[in-house]
Amino acid sequence: MSEIAPFANLDELAAHLRQELENKKFLLLYAYNGTGKTRLSMAFKEAGKQDEERDTLYFNAFTEDLFTWDNDLDGNSDHLLKINSSSSFFSGIEELEMESRIRPFLNRYVDFYFSIDYLQGTISFSREVQGATVDNIKVSRGEENIFIWCFFLAIVQLVMDGAEAYTWVKYIYIDDPISSLDENNAIAVGHHLAQLMKRNDHSLKAVLSSHHSLFFNVIWNEMRELKNKFFPYFLSYSRVANQYTLRYTGDTPHFHHVAMLTELHQAQQSGKLYTYHFNMLRSLLEKSASFHGFKNFSACIKKDDDDHDPDGVLYARLINILSHGNYSLYEPREMLEENKTYFRKILKDFLERYPFNPELFPEVSEAAEQP
Repeated sequence: MSEIAPFANLDELAAHLRQELENKKFLLLYAYNGTGKTRLSMAFKEAGKQDEERDTLYFNAFTEDLFTWDNDLDGNSDHLLKINSSSSFFSGIEELEMESRIRPFLNRYVDFYFSIDYLQGTISFSREVQGATVDNIKVSRGEENIFIWCFFLAIVQLVMDGAEAYTWVKYIYIDDPISSLDENNAIAVGHHLAQLMKRNDHSLKAVLSSHHSLFFNVIWNEMRELKNKFFPYFLSYSRVANQYTLRYTGDTPHFHHVAMLTELHQAQQSGKLYTYHFNMLRSLLEKSASFHGFKNFSACIKKDDDDHDPDGVLYARLINILSHGNYSLYEPREMLEENKTYFRKILKDFLERYPFNPELFPEVSEAAEQP
């Protein structure tokens, strides 16, 4: 496992990513929600600002905020999506025939139509329903996200084509473009994005980050042929050490599961176990069960002599209960001592039953074993 020296804050990490891109073309980051992916994208963008100049075109949660709905609360008939025309994101779009550029991307995913009123800064949608066209509809949240994503892709295409309005763009930073998509669309989005990024007629550098494991793996498989130009990483944040770490995932797309297991092991060693660690443990067990062909994660839990249920209900029930509470990554709460004991046992038994490289999991110190 290749690990880069930890970073004290996101500004340091953003600076490192920019340095990495001097010799590479694409970076792919996998990180859990709450790690700081969106804040990292903004730190990366801010690092490129000099004397009112900028160099990064980004897609993240803030990009979606550039679009807001006018829901026509009085008449409930004219629903319009308004765009923030003052943002550089929309530089000169009226002269760039955006409709004709967006539609080829959008038609892959949805069946509605759209029209842009550049003067008013609004977008209207319509759909065929039983042979009749219904105008000014409000599309679903998922459809709205897809539209915004396709709008962004059309702008990326303009950048690659050398449009004068976007000559300032040197980097593309994309964070979680698929928050509301099902798995089929997640695969399609990953494939189409990779194909666009792999065009060899541009000099753009890109960072892609996601918490979605399927999207991460689609991108990895699509981009790995680029070899030294493309590097995938697992990004983690230690609340114990208050620092960020990048781990190179090598040629294994699902390496982040090993990194997650390492993080859980380090947490139980330190004694700083928080309630959300049970959510991570459950996710690890579910993925392991799926890999081994079991229907339930309880199959990956070692059963004690006093656990006579064939499904290992004793500890499975504990994980069910402790992984479904209101456990926030943003306001972590330390586990009760009794629950720490359960957590340590389940994790220890898992590592004994499914042996990994022992160098990744050094023996627990006596101090860490104490409740």
